[in-house]
Amino acid sequence: MNIGQAAQVSGVSAKMIRYYESIGLVPPAGRRDSGYRDYGSADLHRLSFIRRARGLGFSVERIRLLLELWGDTHRSNTEVKAIALTHIDELEERARQLQEMADNLRTLAQACDGDGRPNCPIIQGLEAGGEPACDSARPARH
Repeated sequence: MNIGQAAQVSGVSAKMIRYYESIGLVPPAGRRDSGYRDYGSADLHRLSFIRRARGLGFSVERIRLLLELWGDTHRSNTEVKAIALTHIDELEERARQLQEMADNLRTLAQACDGDGRPNCPIIQGLEAGGEPACDSARPARH
């Protein structure tokens, strides 16, 4: 099948398929007499593996390693599990950081009256490094 069909079946865009080929994550596809790429079932299986790994947030380098392990019938599942557990730790740390960012931004948003005036605790907080301006620094209301 051509690259468009492979993209549709695998769920990986044609642009990403070309990228994965360019970095060696996917072997170059065979070519038809017309010059168009020609993908087979093994290519689709590999692309689907990559799509699922990317969906779990694995980096390209980790996917490369997982693909090597996938192709090694003598692999150790201990190594695969270690990769997964390391990735889980990284995801949990990223989630913690994202939650902290959301909490900080929520605090800034709650400090804002949203009354159309130019005084903006959100802008002031970003300027000052994330801490909302105290009420005494706000201009008096009339």
